[in-house]
Amino acid sequence: MRDILPVLGRWYAHREPFGLATVVAVSRSAPRDPGAAMAVGPGDEVVGSVSGGCVEGAVFELAQEVTASGEACLQVFGYSDEDAFAVGLTCGGEITVLVRPVTRESDPSFGAVADSVAAGSPVTVATVTDGAAPRGATLAVWPDRVAGTLGTSRLDVAVTADARGELALGATGLRHYGPHGERREDSVAVFLHSFAPPPRMLVFGAIDYAAAVARIGDFLGYRVTVCDARPVFATPQRFPEGVEVVVDWPHRYLRSTETDERTVVCVLTHDPKFDVPLLEEALRRPAAYIGAMGSRRTHHERMRRLAESGLTEGELSRLRSPVGLDLGARTPEEVAVSVAAEIVALRWGGSGAPLTATAGAIHPAAPLRHA
Repeated sequence: MRDILPVLGRWYAHREPFGLATVVAVSRSAPRDPGAAMAVGPGDEVVGSVSGGCVEGAVFELAQEVTASGEACLQVFGYSDEDAFAVGLTCGGEITVLVRPVTRESDPSFGAVADSVAAGSPVTVATVTDGAAPRGATLAVWPDRVAGTLGTSRLDVAVTADARGELALGATGLRHYGPHGERREDSVAVFLHSFAPPPRMLVFGAIDYAAAVARIGDFLGYRVTVCDARPVFATPQRFPEGVEVVVDWPHRYLRSTETDERTVVCVLTHDPKFDVPLLEEALRRPAAYIGAMGSRRTHHERMRRLAESGLTEGELSRLRSPVGLDLGARTPEEVAVSVAAEIVALRWGGSGAPLTATAGAIHPAAPLRHA
């Protein structure tokens, strides 16, 4: 939902009611993950998507209905058979969609949530989807405060504790409770939608390949920083708008920069005096992906130097080098696609093989999704 929040925030600020549909659960080969959202606002304007087109027409009508009635609803969409007029998914999966009205009265904290997401501040929105609590009730949870209620104070306390734990991981998914927050019961279903700050992509080496990688990283939702020790190359004019450009020695900059399990590090420096000390630092700290550009000869020489520096086999095994998947890429833009493909495959456990050569679910379901 992060991508449509600017529009929703504008509707909310102008006191325009809208119907918000959110995917709260999926099974089998579902087209979108939990948290995917679509909204129908003033003048029947539609933003977002919950299924890539399969059931949007039905969800559009539901959003109109809940906006008019003020009552939230829960709808499950499964496989649609050979009936061309059936409403359902063609992929064989199943999605559960919560559709709720959003107004100043029904959700007083929505504006604050939208502002926090826009500012990159962490917040989780907990919403009752089913059971012995008001469907559509919301509780916004920040690290230092809460707003709203799910119906009872004890349920709010239990959900707040879980929401803050999931917020630290950037995780989104369903949780079940008793009517007063009992953790061993399942009479109330609550969807926790975490909006953690965007993960970071650190690109080292201000070359033409870096500009392409930075562009695709920004497209994928990363907060991108490009770092190079050479001020003649590390200029904002050479990189997409919104990309941070830093002039510093790469290893020194990384040493002073916080990384976590979602951080992506792309080393494109192509120079041992830069990339060896940089990779020494990177491979000893948390990161989701560490990739380095270079030929196979460069890779073997780099690995030798890194081993001599004292890195263990386990630490060295984290390095993705030569960087990217084998797509036959030549241009900087094609190489950037190759790098992005490897990052996505590693994030979700994909094989990188053509889907025509694989079997089973295209999108294996996971109980919690990490942003």
